[in-house]
Amino acid sequence: MASGDRPVEFPAFGVDPEQRGSLFREYLKVFREVQLSSFVPITWSGGTLEGADLIPKPTTAEIPFFVTGHSRQTLEWISRYSRGWISYPRPPKAQQVVVDSWRTAVRDECGELFKLFTQSLYLDLTDNPQTPPRPIHLGYQLGRHHLIAQLHILQEVGVNHVIINLKYGQRPAGEVIEEIGQFVLPDFAMST
Repeated sequence: MASGDRPVEFPAFGVDPEQRGSLFREYLKVFREVQLSSFVPITWSGGTLEGADLIPKPTTAEIPFFVTGHSRQTLEWISRYSRGWISYPRPPKAQQVVVDSWRTAVRDECGELFKLFTQSLYLDLTDNPQTPPRPIHLGYQLGRHHLIAQLHILQEVGVNHVIINLKYGQRPAGEVIEEIGQFVLPDFAMST
């Protein structure tokens, strides 16, 4: 979940962009109430839900959500109310500092409860496995051998998940996904 950051988004929904931080918190609270109740009228600053319900209800206590960026919230708030945090790619040493800040906030707010740290990564995977990394917007153009090395570095600094975005990729997405599945993921297989 995110509060949004593109100016064109807010007029479409009649939302004052300066209010998005408080609206984010309020709407999350409404969402949680709807998950835990059945046909109970719920009122918030944007209206009232009456005679309707969220279906299907979650099969777990709640639908987990992750905050993207800061969404105009403090790290303490994010660690308290989300299941994890989705942040942006950074050089490894800088990402280590961010991961450490996240772990500290989670520990201070939630004790020993584990919460994920996730980052995005734009990827243009070349067909040459040896292509060295070249920075692109929020990621790299590189070959799979260097991708594996980059992912190991992220793992070492504490990144739990990487969201790969192929928006800037030059190869067909299916081909890239097949290569990642065949040659990259086996390096990160989870033990049972």
